Amino acid sequence: MSIQPEFVPDTESKGLIGLLPVAARPYALLARLDRPIGWWLLFWPCAWGVVLPGGALEHWDLILWLLFGAIAMRGAGCVYNDIVDRDLDKQVARTASRPLASGAVSLKAAWIWLGLLCGAGLLVWYQLNLSARLAALGSLALVAAYPFMKRITWWPQVWLGMVFSWGALVGWLAVAPEYSHAMIFLYIGSICWVIGYDTIYALQDREDDALVGIRSSALRLGANVRFGVLIFYVLAMVSWTAAIWVIRPDILALAAMIPLALHLFWQVGRLDASDGGDALHKFRSNRFAGLLMFLACLVVGMA
Repeated sequence: MSIQPEFVPDTESKGLIGLLPVAARPYALLARLDRPIGWWLLFWPCAWGVVLPGGALEHWDLILWLLFGAIAMRGAGCVYNDIVDRDLDKQVARTASRPLASGAVSLKAAWIWLGLLCGAGLLVWYQLNLSARLAALGSLALVAAYPFMKRITWWPQVWLGMVFSWGALVGWLAVAPEYSHAMIFLYIGSICWVIGYDTIYALQDREDDALVGIRSSALRLGANVRFGVLIFYVLAMVSWTAAIWVIRPDILALAAMIPLALHLFWQVGRLDASDGGDALHKFRSNRFAGLLMFLACLVVGMA
């Protein structure tokens, strides 16, 4: 008798996954296709990197390719992460029903699915210029090491920040293949943003993580978690503002960042660190934060 996976608590697209053939559903869940928030968060830095240096109109098709790549590579990253963490996932309530941990997908099938998703990512890689291709290859070591970070450091969110922000470098180099201070500021700001929102996400698992020995910034910050998230969001805003200033040194250009700043401060101000449901809601709201940053970069890049 086959084991059917259950939706995890943060599943968003139950109806969409339900339309798939029964045999395909575990693979969709393994790649987190039921939770589009992950690929949005991976995609937004890629899009910022394209539009801030002024590539929005000329390279609109590249933005779509990067969206497709974000969906494929986020899925690949999740499959790889679950392969590495399959034993730990069985011990955490929120992840015990994941396809590998529950036995709905075999280890061999997971590796094959990972290869197919990477093949889709390779198709996107061929759309890039040489500089962007080399930059994209540079992320592979970071991606491969990430699942092990929670075992050796209290700050795996920093590593995730470097991984999830790498698209800002790839997107930038795909339209402006030369070094820029603005590109680096954009990347650093994205890292700080990821640390902030993933710390919020980790609030859901603090008790289970402590029991099984998984480390996270949410556990490390303890009672100071809201202040810690605030610090990282402020650092993100400072770095992003510097990136925009390099591109367009005009006070009016900085005004484009005000909606994003208000949204991030709302997250921190209304965050209930003791409520996993509220933490998930605030985490998901970063899809909108990414859009606000995209609009700011678009306005400045096209000015």
